Amino acid sequence: MIIPSNGHFDTTQANIEANGMEALNLFSKYLKDEKSNSYFKGDMDTESLKKLLDEKHEKIPLVYLTITNNTGGGQPVSLKNIQEISDMAHGYGIPFFLDACRFAENAWFIKKHETGYENMPIEKIVKKVFMFADGFTISFKKDGLSNMGGGLFIKEDGLFAKKHPEFLDELMNYQILKEGHPTYGGLSGRDIMALAVGLKFVTKQEYLDARINQIKSFGEGMKMAGLSILTPAGGHAIYLDMNKFFEGTSLKKEDFGGVSFTILLLAIYGHRACELGDFAFGSYNEETKEE
Repeated sequence: MIIPSNGHFDTTQANIEANGMEALNLFSKYLKDEKSNSYFKGDMDTESLKKLLDEKHEKIPLVYLTITNNTGGGQPVSLKNIQEISDMAHGYGIPFFLDACRFAENAWFIKKHETGYENMPIEKIVKKVFMFADGFTISFKKDGLSNMGGGLFIKEDGLFAKKHPEFLDELMNYQILKEGHPTYGGLSGRDIMALAVGLKFVTKQEYLDARINQIKSFGEGMKMAGLSILTPAGGHAIYLDMNKFFEGTSLKKEDFGGVSFTILLLAIYGHRACELGDFAFGSYNEETKEE
């Protein structure tokens, strides 16, 4: 089984692979193109998806789109691409899901840079985005602005629910055994109340303006310092190209320079970062014993 995405988050990919499936990333061809002025480098490559669907659609249980593209530099996904991917999946009778962890940030970029949405409120853009999905997953620690929590949501009249009508009841029974009743899902009352506030606050224009422009300003400072970063800046972080950062040094790929860098950054300066390269996404071959 294959689950294609514009860029699986690292733990999402690990869960897919732990269940014996292939997590396939179909990044936009513009993602690492420094000359491209595209504002939506988080889009899924539609040509690659079409080819995959033509050849292996019977092996694809769902198509999964991450907004924003967390692994791909926090780059946003256009509403045009969201609709195209949804239509393509549905054309083959395949459900379309969102990894919606940064749905509000993605809506901000749509409003800011996609023609036809500049005057639409963030809340309406969010609603339009979710109209195309049969379900979604979300970590509420991101655009839920809460300390804890996550969710799996299935559209009752969506394609997934129609194809798997037994799934919702089975999931509810499993949840009660493992986490608790669906009314709280293992979360405390405090966290649920924080989440209720967070989901409303996160779509406020003032909040998103301040947050995303702060990232943009930080990225501009790094560019001025001569550092190679993924541009334009995404919604939640600046992504530094560690291969170029260590270019000309004796460090090899297997030395995991990115991990060393994040450790030193925290130990010396108190700044927290993470590596999203070979250490996070590498694999181990059981036969050759090679990483």
